[in-house]
Amino acid sequence: MSEIEKEITPREVADKSAKEALQKAIRMALAIESDAVRLNTQTFNRNRYTAVAEIEDYEALKDRAREIKEYSIENNEKLLGRLRQVIEKRGGHFYPARTKEEACEYVKNVCLKHEAKLVVKAKSMTSEEIKLNHTLEEAGIEVAETDLAEFILQVSDEQPSHIVAPAIHRSRERISELFKEKFDTDQPLDTGEDLTKFARKILRQKFLTADVGISGANVISADTGTIVLVESEGNIRMVTQAPPVHIAIAGIEKVIPRREDLAVFIELLAPSATGQPLTSYTNIIDPPLDLPPFSFDGRPKKEREFHLVLVDNGRSNMRKDPELKQALYCVRCSACLNVCPVFQTVGGHAFGGETYSGGIGGAWEAGTGTLENAGFSELCTGCSRCIPQCPVKIDIPWLNTVLRNRLNHPDGKKAPAQKRFFGNFASSARIASLFTPVSNRVSNFSVSRSLLEHFFGVDRRRELQNFAGQTLTKRFKKANIQASEAKSSAVLFADVYTNYQNPDIGLITAKVMAKLGVEITLSDVLPEGRASQSQGLIDIARKRAQQTARYLEKMIDAGKPVIVTEPSVLALFRLDYRNLLNDAALFQKLKKMSYDPIEYILHLFTENGMDWKKCFSPQKLSQQKLFIHGHCQQKTIGAFDATVTLFRQLGFDVVTSSVECCGMAGSFGYKKQFYEVSKKVGEDLLDQIGQADEADDERLVLAGGISCREQIRSELNRPVYHPMEVLEKIIG
Repeated sequence: MSEIEKEITPREVADKSAKEALQKAIRMALAIESDAVRLNTQTFNRNRYTAVAEIEDYEALKDRAREIKEYSIENNEKLLGRLRQVIEKRGGHFYPARTKEEACEYVKNVCLKHEAKLVVKAKSMTSEEIKLNHTLEEAGIEVAETDLAEFILQVSDEQPSHIVAPAIHRSRERISELFKEKFDTDQPLDTGEDLTKFARKILRQKFLTADVGISGANVISADTGTIVLVESEGNIRMVTQAPPVHIAIAGIEKVIPRREDLAVFIELLAPSATGQPLTSYTNIIDPPLDLPPFSFDGRPKKEREFHLVLVDNGRSNMRKDPELKQALYCVRCSACLNVCPVFQTVGGHAFGGETYSGGIGGAWEAGTGTLENAGFSELCTGCSRCIPQCPVKIDIPWLNTVLRNRLNHPDGKKAPAQKRFFGNFASSARIASLFTPVSNRVSNFSVSRSLLEHFFGVDRRRELQNFAGQTLTKRFKKANIQASEAKSSAVLFADVYTNYQNPDIGLITAKVMAKLGVEITLSDVLPEGRASQSQGLIDIARKRAQQTARYLEKMIDAGKPVIVTEPSVLALFRLDYRNLLNDAALFQKLKKMSYDPIEYILHLFTENGMDWKKCFSPQKLSQQKLFIHGHCQQKTIGAFDATVTLFRQLGFDVVTSSVECCGMAGSFGYKKQFYEVSKKVGEDLLDQIGQADEADDERLVLAGGISCREQIRSELNRPVYHPMEVLEKIIG
C-alpha cells in the first residue's frame, strides 16, 4: 500500500494542460453535442446489426478481409511498385509522399501548374491528416468541400468528429442556425431537405467551374490501378469526373493486391459503416478516365490528367511496430465508433485527436502524429464491444492498452499515481479486508474521500463498494460444501473482486454447483491481471497472467474446468490472455476450459443428459419477470446467451438490454475525469429498465458484472442480482 500511496510526480503536473484540454472537450461534448451524436451513432449501429445479419458468410468474409489486409501490409513496398507501373503505363502520375509536407507540396504544385483558382474536394480523412486545405488556401487557391457534412464543417470552421459522418455532432437545428448566421438567406431551412437543397445550390456552381478535383480512395488494387470510392451523395462522382484534373490522395495502406479482392471490401464497407447493403453510389474507376473533357463555363477544354498521391507519414514505422501494425488494417468504416458506448456519448471532438477519433483513432494519431496526440485513448473503457464489429477483426482495446502503457512510461518513468492505485487493486483489497468494518467506515469519511480524489482521482461522488467482513476463501472453508452423488468436478476461480467484495456470489455458485453434482475446488486468490491491464500496466499484467494461467493449467490438466463468476475476468482468460501470454497453446487451453457459471450448467445438462425440470423449481420465486443486462465483455466472448437461454427454458419472462454498456466499466466510473461520462453512458440502460417496468410489473433486475450491478443499484436504489442468486432460490 505504501508503494501506491505516493504524491503526484512532476510529470503528472507537467501533463496537466493536456488533461485539462480533454476535460474541457468532454464538458463541451456533454453539454452541446451528446444528444446528436448518440442519436446518429445509435441509428448507424442498429442499422449495421440488421445489415450484417443478412450477410450469409459474414464471419468468413471478415476473415478474408483480414487475410487480404495482412498480406497487403506485409508486402506493401512490392504492391506500391506494381501500382506505380500500372498508373504510369496508362498515362497517370504516381507520387509516393514520405511526409505530409511532401504530399501537400506536390498537390499544391500540381494546382499551381494548372493555374487553379478553385479546387473541389470529396471527403478524405487523409487530406485532413496532412492539412491539405490549409496549404492550398495559403497559396491563394479556393478549396470547396463538396461532401455535405464537410461543407458544414468548413462553414463552421470545425474539424471532423467522425470518420464517415464528419458533422455527426451537429443537430439539424444547429446546422440551420449556422447557415442562417453565415449566409445571407431568408429561406426557412427547417428540414433536412431544405438544408440539402441550399447547400447543393452553392456547391453545384463550384463543380461547374472547378479547375481541379481532389478525392480520397477507399481501396486501390495494385494489379489494375482500380480505385473504389463509396459515397451517399454523388459528389465524389462529380469531383472525379467534372474537373479536367483529378488528384486522388490515400494512405499507402489502402493498396491491396488484386482487383477481384475489391469485392470483399465493397460488401463489408457499407453494412459496417451505415448499415446499408451498398452505399447510394459505389464508384469503381480506372484513372485516368477515358472520357472527353468538359467545359461548363465557356473556357477552353483542358486535357484530362490524373495524379495518385500515396502518403506514408508514419505508416512505414507503424508497419514495423509489432503492436500498432494491426491499425493499418483499418478500412475506415466507423463501426467501432458507432458501437462504442463512450463515443456514442461524447463523439469525436472529445474522443478524438487532431484528425482521427474513436477507439481506433488513438493508434492512428500516435502513428501519423505523436504519442501525446493519443491521450484521448484513455476514454476507451476496454469494453471490447468493437472487436466483433470490426470487419477486419482489429483488437482495438488492446491497441489502446498499448498506448496507455506507452503514455504511462515515457522515457522509462513511473506510471501516474492513479494508474498504480487502480492497477494494484488486489493489494488495496487485501489490506482493507483485514480491517473491516473499520476500513469501510474510514474510507467514506469526507477527509478520506478528499484524499482519494486528490491523490488518486477517485471521484468523491461515486459510492464506494464495501469490502466483505469475511472473504470468499474464509467462508468457503467454513461452509464445507460437498456435492452429493458427485458427477464431475470443477475449480471455482476466486477472483479478487468476488473474494474481497462479493463473496456471497462465489459461495452461492459453489452451493448451486454442488447440488447439481459438481464437486467444487476453490482456487487460490490470484491477481489475474485485469486491473493492471485496464490501466495499461502491461508488464505487471503479463507477469500476473503468466502466474495465474500456469496455476489454472494444473487444475485443467487434472480434469477440472474453471468456473468464473466475474465476466470481466472470464473475458480476460478467453480473450485478453492471447496478448498477455507468450504461450498460444496455454491460452487456447484456458479459453476452451473456462466457463461462466450458467454456461457450465447448460454444459452439464447437455453432456450429462440432466433434466432441468428436476433440478429447478421456478414456482418458488413469486416474481417470474426478469430484466437481464448483459455485461459488455460477456457478450463479446459469447457467454451471455446461456443466461438468457436457461431462464427462458425455465419459464421466466425475460427482457434483455440492448445497450452496449452500463457505463461503469470497472475503474472508469470511479475516475474523477470520467465520472460524468460514466453516468451519461448509463442513462440508456436505466431508461430501458424503466420502460420494461412500465410495460409490466417491476421486474427483477439481473446483471452478471460487479460494476454493472453497482452502477444500476446506485441509480435506481433497488436490488440488482447476479443470475446465480436467482438460481439458488429455485434449485431443488
